[in-house]
Amino acid sequence: MDRIQKILSAAGVCSRRLAEEYLRAGRITVNGQTAGVGAKADPAADEIKLDGKTIAAIPPRVYLMLNKPRGYVTTLSDEFGRPTVIDLTADCGERIFPIGRLDRDSDGLLLLTNDGALAERLSHPRYETEKEYHVTVGGNLKNCVERLESVAELDGKPLARVKISVIAKESGHWTLSLVLRQGLNRQIRRMCQEASLSVLRLQRVREGNILLGDLPQGQWRYLTDEEVRDAYNHAARTERREEEA
Repeated sequence: MDRIQKILSAAGVCSRRLAEEYLRAGRITVNGQTAGVGAKADPAADEIKLDGKTIAAIPPRVYLMLNKPRGYVTTLSDEFGRPTVIDLTADCGERIFPIGRLDRDSDGLLLLTNDGALAERLSHPRYETEKEYHVTVGGNLKNCVERLESVAELDGKPLARVKISVIAKESGHWTLSLVLRQGLNRQIRRMCQEASLSVLRLQRVREGNILLGDLPQGQWRYLTDEEVRDAYNHAARTERREEEA
């Protein structure tokens, strides 16, 4: 049994707050009886109606990762006709949406779901979910790690500490690992610009404990039950720390 607000939110009908307003206004019924605030129901067994219209069954929860290629935009649709990540995942059979963003010129790990609760837990800054990127840079490479570490703010906003390490050094370019907990818009590219470095490739390889691994570019796979549980457990640990603070 779940609260009516949670059921309507999970079904994509409205937010929990708006569902509570509907309940206060007497607009929701369960098996023909007007439901009040705090009422619960079983979406699989009970008939739930809003303004006399039956709420459709909640679709099965879908969690997947995509190895996004460059050139694809992280939106449900694009007014300019550019290819989207939804084009690559259309065969999953459910209506899903991306968790967060990965810009058009970047590639790598992108998570998609129809679970709004998990999406919030992975993308909201309060949960400080680590995201790791492999960045190939060119230009003046002397002391480049130190120069990147010295970038303390962007647009007047202070930056949380970024863990930076060198993965490989090749003639004319280095590959670095950058681990972020914050993630301002195009943060890594802007940090590199401030450090006089050119970005040759930017790839996301990890989000929390979920790894891109060897998934081929342009392909997707379902998350394992363990990966989904771990994502929720990370959020629960954050919430417990806030309660104890």
